[in-house]
Amino acid sequence: MSNNNTIAGWVLAGGIAALGFSIVSGKYFHAGKHERPEVMGYVIEGVESSGGAADAGPSIETLLQTADAAAGEKVFAKCAACHTINQGGANGIGPNLYASMGKPHGHVAGFAYSDALKSVPGNWDWTSMDAWLTSPRKYANGTKMTFAGLGKAEDRANLMVYLNAQGSNIPLPAAPVAEEPAADEAEAEAGVDAEAQEAVEADAAAAEE
Repeated sequence: MSNNNTIAGWVLAGGIAALGFSIVSGKYFHAGKHERPEVMGYVIEGVESSGGAADAGPSIETLLQTADAAAGEKVFAKCAACHTINQGGANGIGPNLYASMGKPHGHVAGFAYSDALKSVPGNWDWTSMDAWLTSPRKYANGTKMTFAGLGKAEDRANLMVYLNAQGSNIPLPAAPVAEEPAADEAEAEAGVDAEAQEAVEADAAAAEE
């Protein structure tokens, strides 16, 4: 009996040792492997993911109606390393921007604009300036301007009214007109209101009885 117990004890001890070795070796060989996270990467505010469309928000024409030139002056601090904006100011890495709104692309005499920008037709109106400030490289592919752009529409609107106040003063674009409800929708709403009124009157009559 003693020998049997001894053998059983050795078998049990061996099984426990093998199990422990398996666990330790598994952790050792798995240590260098990285688990795939449930959520990949980092969320960057203002950047649209491939998983769905971002909320477009108010149009730039709507934002311009309440834009703040003082706030735009603060945004312009990002531009000041390359541009001056005072009347008669010198060109820097970029051209002087005084009275630039409403002017043709490449209007500053003596500044070496890129061919990409000079080839873009039209003037610096609100739509074109908004597109330029959003992404200069998309607006004029091949531009020498290295600034990536302003992702926030509010910042662009504020900056544009500030630029406009520096010697341009072109009129703001018209605010978008709110769409009138369709005739069918108006009739449906009127029908619902009428039914609700009839229900109230019926309840009042029942209460009087």
